[in-house]
Amino acid sequence: MNTVDILVVGCGNMGTSHARAYDKLDNFNIVGLVSRGPESRERLSEELGGLPTFGSYEEALEQTQPDAVSINTYQGTHADYAIKAFENGAHVFVEKPLAETVEDAEAVVQAAKKADKKLLVGYILRHHPGWKKFVEHSRKLGKPLVMRMNLNQQSTGHQWETHKSLMSSMSPIVDCGVHYVDMMCQMTQANPTHVHAIGARLTDDINPDMYNYGQLQVTFDDGSVGWYESGWGPMMSETAYFVKDVIGPNGSVSIRKDTFNDPRGKSAIIEDHSTVKRLQLHYSELDENGELARDDKTIETPDEPGHDEICFFEQQYFLKSIQEDIDLSDHMAAAVQTLQIVLACDESVKTGKKVAL
Repeated sequence: MNTVDILVVGCGNMGTSHARAYDKLDNFNIVGLVSRGPESRERLSEELGGLPTFGSYEEALEQTQPDAVSINTYQGTHADYAIKAFENGAHVFVEKPLAETVEDAEAVVQAAKKADKKLLVGYILRHHPGWKKFVEHSRKLGKPLVMRMNLNQQSTGHQWETHKSLMSSMSPIVDCGVHYVDMMCQMTQANPTHVHAIGARLTDDINPDMYNYGQLQVTFDDGSVGWYESGWGPMMSETAYFVKDVIGPNGSVSIRKDTFNDPRGKSAIIEDHSTVKRLQLHYSELDENGELARDDKTIETPDEPGHDEICFFEQQYFLKSIQEDIDLSDHMAAAVQTLQIVLACDESVKTGKKVAL
């Protein structure tokens, strides 16, 4: 397949970035843009030179008959839209999380296999050169690993409105947690055994049974442990809102990010979330006096890609998986597993109990 006709569904932040990537890749041809509101799709259509637009996904799927569909909508539609795309004979890229339940995620995977089509889930950090280095150096630290990660967002205005919409069905540790639990699984290359999580509802602006702050803990069968913290809203602190830190017997590796001089609200800017400007390596080796034998080492990443560029890398891989028939079985299994982990964490918040996997 030389040229892949692709239908882009959802024209918000992620849909826009992915559409820009398809527009730049010679072997993708955007056949339509779909969104609930006309403003976003018309704006994006104008930016990309005038593309067909639709208010109905089903209508767009029927009229354009695409080779692939890019799903960048709210989580509640992911499974349904993906299965319809497979039934229509299309490959699928879908933003994380894959679905709202493990059962729905498994149904999507089965639909992909039945249709013999590619399914790539939007785990963008897998395509980030800085995060690849982070995982690579983490694996050199020995076992077990201690993994400490967070991403709190002091969101206001339209960002807070977006977060409230997301929380109509999914907590921050579920929506964002799949990224970082996926990284933990890659770092340990081990199986998670159980989880425990806590949460708090810090606002009356969301459903009574939803929480806008959560922290999860995962234990692996190699003895490794990891935690992830995520909170959304105007009340969130921006002190140490971005922690990415891995510790092992041989030392530690951290994403260095100096946040104290950032402008207020920087934590909610999506462009900033995946930034890896430098890695800090620390070695635990001691000399004959019991002192550290080696200085810490800083690895600079001067070619830090922007958000749109990482999306370009991701869609470049999606195209390659279609054209070269790459087996995505492990990727699909990981997407289901990480969703299972964060949903178990959500269960732990609500029950107050540790949950076995």
